[in-house]
Amino acid sequence: MDQLFGAIDLGASSGRVIAGIFGNEKLELTEIHRFANGPLEEGHKLFWDFAALQNEIAAGLHKLGEFAADHALPVTSVGIDTWAVDYGLLNKDGRLLAKPRNYRDERNMLGVANVDRIVDAKKQFEHNGLQFQPFNTLYQLSANQMQEPEDWNRAETLLLIPDLLGHWLTGKAVTERTNASTTGLLNVHSHEWDWELIDLLGYKRSLFTKLVDAGTVLGSLLPEFVTHPALTNTMVTVVPSHDTAAAVAGTPLSGKNSAYLSSGTWSLLGLELEAPILDSAAQKQNFTNELGVHNRIRFLKNLSGLWLLQQSLAEWQLDDPSVNLLDLLAQAATIESDSRVNVNDDVFLSPGDMPAKIQGNCSRAGMTVPKTKPEIVRCILDSLADAYAEAIRGLEEITSTKIDQLNVVGGGSQNTLLARLTADAAGIKVVTGPVEATALGNLVCQAGVFGAAPADLAGQRSLIASQFKVSSFLPDSTTKNR
Repeated sequence: MDQLFGAIDLGASSGRVIAGIFGNEKLELTEIHRFANGPLEEGHKLFWDFAALQNEIAAGLHKLGEFAADHALPVTSVGIDTWAVDYGLLNKDGRLLAKPRNYRDERNMLGVANVDRIVDAKKQFEHNGLQFQPFNTLYQLSANQMQEPEDWNRAETLLLIPDLLGHWLTGKAVTERTNASTTGLLNVHSHEWDWELIDLLGYKRSLFTKLVDAGTVLGSLLPEFVTHPALTNTMVTVVPSHDTAAAVAGTPLSGKNSAYLSSGTWSLLGLELEAPILDSAAQKQNFTNELGVHNRIRFLKNLSGLWLLQQSLAEWQLDDPSVNLLDLLAQAATIESDSRVNVNDDVFLSPGDMPAKIQGNCSRAGMTVPKTKPEIVRCILDSLADAYAEAIRGLEEITSTKIDQLNVVGGGSQNTLLARLTADAAGIKVVTGPVEATALGNLVCQAGVFGAAPADLAGQRSLIASQFKVSSFLPDSTTKNR
């Protein structure tokens, strides 16, 4: 008998509710509801519009119920995945003390300075295995503690965004491990809260909730969310709630020599390993050890992604709404240029006139400054491809693995020009798809719990590979061997 599941999949620029129907070795996806998401600026501070997200999710759940009824099926379960590191603080009544801050807020640097004063970078890496990112939760909490002491002192519970939404839907407060591994406060060896680090930084232990693994059934929807009969017995199941963990789970990797690239607003490029790598080379090259499903290690580098392109397009459309990305990509494909930027330069982290930032970065680096829109697009894509190639070389060096394939999933997998440039820059085969790997990782986890899909990761990936087509790009024959 067919079973229907829902994925609440929130990214940094958009959110979706997606239905997945499983049955007789089939898996069919249907997008039920899509909505915009992004930073909300108030008084020079960046927030997430959490109330708007709640409204959109509630609307999406109702539409999911209608879709299920049209297929004569109940909604068995829903799962939530989102971006990492951001959080909400709850008071003793379980209410949000303030809108969650956006990780691009510049206040994070205040937290970095304070945390580094207490615990040096080497010790942090020994405890959490994470690459340095100024927005990691442990830095955000320090800035929160200093700038909003009233909220901080009244806080009873800290929940990361997907767990915050799970609490809103069910009343249950837990923390899922893959997302917890991005906070900097989860011990890289034990996969439990690192109380030593938490105590050193002066964070109350009581803020941190019970850790659970993906596949845990959290509970049923609260009555106010049962707005359609098909939702009457719907459960909320904890999935790999860090969207990258979900994306990697939904990537049909072909073996240990296949790297993955989750390509969206951010680019997460890495290998799936059995154990963390914590040597000086990993720290120096800024690789990170995050958790995946079944306690696998996602050894990866977090690179800026299509954010540069998204922000540039938004800037151009302010003056001319007819500016079209597909046209720009077609023109960019005809351009050859040495224009490059460091995609991880801090100047690109915050919103605002991205084309001017790119031109300024090229100028300071002594590069040819791109002037036209297609030239700027080509500069972004060449720079991303070079960053991917460099990350692959770093992975090979640190892990002693010869990488022969890069599996690209997510929205960026639809950018064929970027795939071709990446194959040429890295000198390896690039396989693109499935686009909806994050939703797939979310859905197969739920389906595995309820017997509608294999319970093991290999079986789930085989199911995905059998149902979704991919495209392959080989390096140009003139590309130099690595």
